[in-house]
Amino acid sequence: MQRALVIDPGKCTGCKQCELACSYVKEGAFNPSKSRIRVFDFHQNARFVPYTCTQCDEAWCQQACPTNAITTDAFGVKNVNDNLCVGCKVCTIACPFGTVNYNVATGKVIKCDLCGGDPACASACPTDAIAYTDVEQAGFDKMQAWAQKTDAGALQA
Repeated sequence: MQRALVIDPGKCTGCKQCELACSYVKEGAFNPSKSRIRVFDFHQNARFVPYTCTQCDEAWCQQACPTNAITTDAFGVKNVNDNLCVGCKVCTIACPFGTVNYNVATGKVIKCDLCGGDPACASACPTDAIAYTDVEQAGFDKMQAWAQKTDAGALQA
């Protein structure tokens, strides 16, 4: 079963607990700038949108890497091998979503690896705006929610 992070921006309050949890687990410091997940703040609309690597099937970052430092594990997660990464940043340019970042301290790139199957960001989210779930179930849940809205609207008509 393939699992993925499912993000519901409508539930995000902008608390940034996900960023803090990620940076602590991955870097040992509560420093959102070292997080693999970011919460975009659209302050003019009072909206917050968490965003991180979506583990693309196409994986432009992986295809662009000249040293093959980005590999795919059995669960479809794209991982950066620090021993092979030379810090050229080609993958950061190749990622159309901007979710592969360069770590100045290490001279290597960093990206979400789903914390080995227990994403800290999802565990830390107090509003369940970030959930780690079965990929197929996520689509079903969205369809079911839409169907329930449609039924409620039809009953009111």
